[in-house]
Formats: sequence, structure tokens, C-alpha cells
Amino acid sequence: MKRMRRAKKAKLNNLVKNQKLPILTLDSRWHEIFPEEEKTSEIKDLETKLNDLLRKQGKLVNEVKELKQLKKNLMGAIVANMEIDSSPAGKVKAKKQDRNKQYILEINEKIEKEMEELSKLPYRIREINEELLVESVTICYSRIEKQVEEINEVSDWILKTREKLKEKILLKQDMELRNTTMYSYMHDLLGAELMESIDKKHFHG
Repeated sequence: MKRMRRAKKAKLNNLVKNQKLPILTLDSRWHEIFPEEEKTSEIKDLETKLNDLLRKQGKLVNEVKELKQLKKNLMGAIVANMEIDSSPAGKVKAKKQDRNKQYILEINEKIEKEMEELSKLPYRIREINEELLVESVTICYSRIEKQVEEINEVSDWILKTREKLKEKILLKQDMELRNTTMYSYMHDLLGAELMESIDKKHFHG
């Protein structure tokens, strides 16, 4: 059974590989199919991994944006203080310029490092998203198969109950007809007046 499941998953993996897929944990339809109480441990694990990667991507994008803005500000400060003389104030300015240049080098290194990390994240996100899709589809098909079995059972029950209901309706109609026939026979035999007296005594105490 497990081997069959693995084989099915492998086929599914090949089918979804590099397809344009929505990010499942950001899709409301996925959350409708998998409410919290119906998530398996595998689904929860993959969901956490995917959300962590998405958070990391968002954090890195913001950090790079902030670093670029900081670099722009430092570059502006360097350009604004280009004229340096040998006075004490000039020496202070020169030190500040050197420090700003050093900051820019460090920022460049950090931007490069974070951009490299950012470039790898979409592949990892896609990979985990594909894994989550395969697991989700496997569970959905398993649930559908189980529901089909239950639907068939319910259909059989409905069919049997319908037949029994027909029998009971026919039995009821038959008994009603017999009652009507008997009453009609007694009415004809005994006459309306006597029947009325018997009715009152028999049915109304």
C-alpha cells in the first residue's frame, strides 16, 4: 500500500514539476479544502516550511530596500562634502567621508549576500509548494475515493428503503381499501340509521 502511494506521488511530482502553480498557503481555496482540524502532520510540516520561506523572502526584500536607501543617503552625504581642506574641520569631514565610504563597502557586501540568498529562495519556495500540492492532491483523492464508497453505500440504502417504502404504501392502501369495503358493506346491510348508532357507541364510547 505504501509502495503504491509512493509510486503515485512520484508520478504526481513529475506532472506538477515546473508548472505555474499558485502558492497554496496564500490561496483561500486551499484553506477551505484543508481547515486546521483536517490537516495531517505532513501537511502542517510543509505548510510551516513554505510560510517560513515566504516570510524570509519578504524580510530579505525589505532589508535590501532599506540597505539601498541607506547607501543612497551615504552617497548623497559623500557628494555634499566633497570639498575638504586641511583645517581641523576639514580633517573631521575627511574622517567622516572615509567612514561613509567604508559603510558603503560593507552595505554593498551585505546587499550582494542578501541578493544571492534571495535568488535561491524562489526555487526553494516552488519546490516546497510542489511537495505540498502533491501531498494535498494525494489526500484529496483518498478522501474522494472514501466518499465514493460511502455514497454507494447510502445509494444502496436509499434504493432498499425506497422498495420497502413502496411495499408499505401498497400495504397501507390495501388495508384502507379493505376497511372502506367492509364499512360500505355493513352500511348497506344495516342501513344508515343503525350504522350511525353503532358508530357513536363503538367509536365515541
